[in-house]
Amino acid sequence: MIGKYKVVTLCGSTRFKEAFERENRRLTLEGCIVLAPGVFVHEDGVAPVGDDQKRMLDNMHLRKIDLSDEIFVINVGGYIGESTAREVEYARKHGRAIKYLENPR
Repeated sequence: MIGKYKVVTLCGSTRFKEAFERENRRLTLEGCIVLAPGVFVHEDGVAPVGDDQKRMLDNMHLRKIDLSDEIFVINVGGYIGESTAREVEYARKHGRAIKYLENPR
């Protein structure tokens, strides 16, 4: 079956990797195309990324938002860090729908 699928970008702190994986699965099974971080920079046991790589990853994530119909914010415990707040504002300015895992504070 070929159809129109909503494109959703997951945003949030990469320290919440398990929540990203759970929501990616849920949204995919609901029929969404899910875009998510490709690198979880807070993952234990993984070599840290450099400053240039971090800037590149942040910019790539904005491009994912450009491709999306909406963003889904992984805000475990209500946490929204500086990078995620920037992404939410970017999505808002570009007319993307915004949904949250937990009600924003």
